[in-house]
Amino acid sequence: MLVPNGYEIITANDGSKAVAIIVEQKPDLILLDIMMPGLDGYSTLAKIKENKTISKIPVVMLTAMGYQLNKELALQIGAVGYITKPVDLAELLKTISRLLPAV
Repeated sequence: MLVPNGYEIITANDGSKAVAIIVEQKPDLILLDIMMPGLDGYSTLAKIKENKTISKIPVVMLTAMGYQLNKELALQIGAVGYITKPVDLAELLKTISRLLPAV
């Protein structure tokens, strides 16, 4: 799916599927929720960071969990950003543009 700003979006509805898609597609950036069915976001992030072929892809957590401890844990595991819901579109686009080269 192509959206404004030229970004292509690939989606997955659980952590295990996300990891499989990431390995296959090798996206430039990953936006990852914490609360997902099956493999949660922390476990998904850990699997991404353990896999040498995808470990360098930047991951931004995008979640309703706004507690500082959640943010600290995500950053310790390897996330490069943490955005809480409801999402401020300007903040999301600023984060994306900071992490991705111009398209």
